[in-house]
Amino acid sequence: MTDTADTDLAFAGPGALAARVRAKEISPRELVELSLRRIERVDPRLNAFRTVMAEQALAEADHASGDGPLAGVPIAVKDDLSVTGQSATKGSRTYGPPAKVDSEPLRRLRAAGAIPIGITNVPELMIFPWTATEANGVTRNPWRLD
Repeated sequence: MTDTADTDLAFAGPGALAARVRAKEISPRELVELSLRRIERVDPRLNAFRTVMAEQALAEADHASGDGPLAGVPIAVKDDLSVTGQSATKGSRTYGPPAKVDSEPLRRLRAAGAIPIGITNVPELMIFPWTATEANGVTRNPWRLD
């Protein structure tokens, strides 16, 4: 795919992406790889992701059925939702042990076919309208980095 095709695909929207997966025009793995490439390229300037779960996302993509309203669509998870094996920090340096199960919203997204690719930075304790924490630094707006 070309850079333009990557950009067009990245901004196609979840419904359109899932429709393309169901039509076998693109695979869940290709969508996850596209998202991971974009994160690798853009996130150093934005600091949007607290953690990227590349290996897990690729493994899930390889086993995705290609069914459901969000078939194969990569998603980012806010750091206030439980993700199995990860700690929800809520933007804080103090947090509990890794979650044993996914939160209900994430469980439903997975059941619809979505593939979590990472956990995003959030304001500390989710109380501010901007993300600048001692734990994870400043998250920038992609349309206005200052």
